[in-house]
Amino acid sequence: MKAMKIINVRLGADNHLTELQVENGYFVEALSADAGPWETLDLRGQLVMPGLIETHIHLDKACIMQRCHLQEGTLAEAVAQTRAAKAGFTEDDVYRRGAQVLDKAIVQGTTHMRTHVELDPQIGLTGFHAIRRLQADYAWAITLELCVFPQEGMLNNPGTEALLCQALESGATVLGGCPYMDSDPLGQIQRLFELATRYDCDLDLHLDFDLNPEGLTVMEVARCTRLHGWGGRVTIGHVTKLSALPQESLTVLALELAEAGVQVTCLPSTDLFLMGRDVFHNKPRGLAPLAHLHACGVTCSVSTNNVGNPFTPYGDASLVRQANLFANVSQMGTVPQLLQCLAWVSSESARLLRLKDYGLLPGCRADFIVFDAPSPAAVIAEISAPVMGFKGGRQTFSRPVGTLLRP
Repeated sequence: MKAMKIINVRLGADNHLTELQVENGYFVEALSADAGPWETLDLRGQLVMPGLIETHIHLDKACIMQRCHLQEGTLAEAVAQTRAAKAGFTEDDVYRRGAQVLDKAIVQGTTHMRTHVELDPQIGLTGFHAIRRLQADYAWAITLELCVFPQEGMLNNPGTEALLCQALESGATVLGGCPYMDSDPLGQIQRLFELATRYDCDLDLHLDFDLNPEGLTVMEVARCTRLHGWGGRVTIGHVTKLSALPQESLTVLALELAEAGVQVTCLPSTDLFLMGRDVFHNKPRGLAPLAHLHACGVTCSVSTNNVGNPFTPYGDASLVRQANLFANVSQMGTVPQLLQCLAWVSSESARLLRLKDYGLLPGCRADFIVFDAPSPAAVIAEISAPVMGFKGGRQTFSRPVGTLLRP
C-alpha cells in the first residue's frame, strides 16, 4: 500500500474527529501529487495511538514452564531452573517459542521491541541466531532490537565476553549486563562500559534485583555513564532495591540518575512475583518507584520481561495490562497518572530507546494502533485491547469487538 487516508479519527479524550494521511509508510501533512490511488480507512470515531513499545523482554527463554519445576519461586531458583532448561535449547526451539510471544505481542499492539538474548559458553550463539531469524521474519509487523547480555556472569565465565563481541559484530545493537550474577559486579559494570564505547552501542543492565537497600551498584552505573559521556544511552532494569529506600535517599539518587542520563525500566509482573517472598505479612510491593523517579527527571518505562518461565509463570505480552498492573499496585488512578502509565509503554519508552520517528505527526513512521475506547486513560484503566494495528502503514492484525448474544 503506497498511500492511505484515515478519516473520522479521535486522537485524545474529546470527540473531535480528524484525519491522518500515510504515504510510503510514514505520516504526511498531505499526499503528494504522484501518490496515485489511495485507500480510505473510516475509523468511525475510534481512538488512534502510536504503537506500543516493549523495552525489556526475553524471547529466548519464554514459554518453558512445562520444562521447569517451581517450588520456592525465588530469583535464585528461577535462574537455576532456566539454566537447566537452557541446556536443551536448540535454534528451532528458541525460534518457535519466541514466535509464540511475538504473535501475542503484535495483536496486543506492540510495534517495537527490545529483546534481551543470553550469551554464555553453554548456549553459545544458539539463541542469538534464532532471534536474528525472528527479527527478519517478523519485520512486517514489529521492529526487533537485540540486546545481548551475560546472564551467567562475564568476568567469572571465560569465553562470554568473546561471544558478546561476536554478536555485536553480527547484528546485535545493544549490550546488556547482569552484574549481580558476577563475582565482581562493579568490575562487570566497568568492563561493559568499555565495550559499549568500543562498539558505540547503548547499554541495558539488569541491576540491584532484591529488597536489601545495602549494596547498591546503581551509583557505579551513574559514575561510569558520566565518565564515558553515555548519558541517555544507559538503561537499568528491575532496580527493586530503590523501593526499599526512604524518600530523602531516593530523591538524592534519582536526581543523580537524571543528571547522569541513566534511565529506569520497571518489570511489574516479574518483580511482584519474585520479590518479598521471605515476608509473610506487610509484604512489600518491590517495584521501582517510577512516579518519584519521573518527577525527578528520570526517563522511565514499564515492560513485560518474561512470559511463561520461572521468572514469570504467566503473561499475554500485553503492555496495556502491564501498565494497568503498575498503576494498580502503585496506586495511580487519576487521569494524569493513568496517562503517565500509558506513556511508560509508549512515548516515554520511545524516548528511552531513542526512537526518532515515533508518533502520529508528519514525518513519523506510520506504526499505529486503534482502540474502541472513550479515552487514552480508559485504555489503561479498562485494559482495553486494540482492535487493529498497522506497521509502516500496512495493516498487521484485526480483532473484532466482542458481541453479546442477548436472548
